[in-house]
Amino acid sequence: MARRTVQIDVNNERGADAVEARVLEVCDAVGAFIEWWGFKAVHGRVWTLLALRGTPMSQAEVGRKLGLSRAGVSGAMHDLQGWRLAEPMGDGRTAPWSAVLDVWPTIASVLRSREWLLIEKAKVALEAAIEEAELAQDRGRPAGYDVERMRTLLRLTEVAQALLRAVVGLRSATGAVMIAEWLGRAGAAFRGLRH
Repeated sequence: MARRTVQIDVNNERGADAVEARVLEVCDAVGAFIEWWGFKAVHGRVWTLLALRGTPMSQAEVGRKLGLSRAGVSGAMHDLQGWRLAEPMGDGRTAPWSAVLDVWPTIASVLRSREWLLIEKAKVALEAAIEEAELAQDRGRPAGYDVERMRTLLRLTEVAQALLRAVVGLRSATGAVMIAEWLGRAGAAFRGLRH
């Protein structure tokens, strides 16, 4: 993705231009974040622009603001609609689009389908490694690896799954924010105890 340098004149009389430039920076930042998670940056950029605008936008307008081709915007809109993150506000190709702000169902779905499987794969591999190491020890052969450390990692995968189950079980982003705040306070209290 081509990054653009945005020059902002803070003394500019036209405040809307400065706001526009900052919003485009937010779009790029969210796009980079989404890309880091394995999705296309364009999805994050388009969704963010629609979400921050507050009123529906045509695909042509989205393309102009973000410097995207018509095909790029159309593809991104189609994908976002499939994930229930954007929707057209009418029929036809020129209908304006709006962002769906309740992103939690989509986030939970991704966590369930992707992160859960990654943790489960690590857990199954650890269980198999522990079993092989124990069999080797039972036969009087050195395992070559520390079984207790393997068990510690296995417990960590179980904790990760429990946390993920709790996060996915939340029914709204508000619940996730509350857990994040609680974890932040717990972390601060823990750091305070260490000092």
